[in-house]
Amino acid sequence: MDEEIGRLRKNSSTEIVVRQTEFKGTVGVDIREYTTSERYTGWSKNGIRIPVEIWGQFKGILDQVKCVDLSKGEEA
Repeated sequence: MDEEIGRLRKNSSTEIVVRQTEFKGTVGVDIREYTTSERYTGWSKNGIRIPVEIWGQFKGILDQVKCVDLSKGEEA
């Protein structure tokens, strides 16, 4: 049931990956870091899993975040 939703480049060696997953019989959304380097390639321990039951609440909180352009001091 694991399905990748999207990726964002964090820096030259790390991507933030959003996936819908099933773990121990429950569905949720995983937001994790994937690292690619000479020493290690794979999932880091950094991330969070949001159970589908509270996804709507979580998304509602994210929708309230105001992005600010720090160079201009204005909301983007």
